[in-house]
Amino acid sequence: MTSLTRRTGTSRLKHVLLAAALLSLSACAVLGKTDVYRDSNMDFGSLRTVAVLPFTNLTKEQQANDRVRDVFTSELMATGGIYVVPAGEVARGIVAAGAGSPSTPTSEEAMKICKNVKADALFTGTLREYGEIRSGTASANAIVLSVQLMEGQTGRVVWSADTTQGGIGLKDRLLGGGGQPLNIVTQKAVNDLIKKLFE
Repeated sequence: MTSLTRRTGTSRLKHVLLAAALLSLSACAVLGKTDVYRDSNMDFGSLRTVAVLPFTNLTKEQQANDRVRDVFTSELMATGGIYVVPAGEVARGIVAAGAGSPSTPTSEEAMKICKNVKADALFTGTLREYGEIRSGTASANAIVLSVQLMEGQTGRVVWSADTTQGGIGLKDRLLGGGGQPLNIVTQKAVNDLIKKLFE
């Protein structure tokens, strides 16, 4: 084998690896992408009590929204700076407010719910992806979650964020790994959102 042939073979290998890396980056499972909206007029330090409404579930997993809501609630409470109204009280507050959709209240309904449960604000969320995703022979767990914060006195959205965690990385594509467990991916997604809330 001549040195020219060896160089050509090495060059082809580099191109194949580069193409695989670019394919991985362009896949739907982008790791750690987050978008945030924050109302500059809102004093987030004034929040003492919040309610977390049931999340909208757009996935095939029937109880996924409840599981993610529970993790989100637990992590909010773990910050020590915010009291989260228990889920049972929130459910009663939603019924008393006559909310048409418990997971997507109007501004007026949001104000009524906050008044009923004595909360400064409430969180709503939408779970778009949860569980295993596949690409070719590779598979991994992923979560795509959006959360909004509605201020209790005006019912307006003062903060929102999207996060995508987990998914199929380059290592999974090349070596066939299965990614991280779903509970770890969920924890990362929730912690990412809470970090953005307090930034």
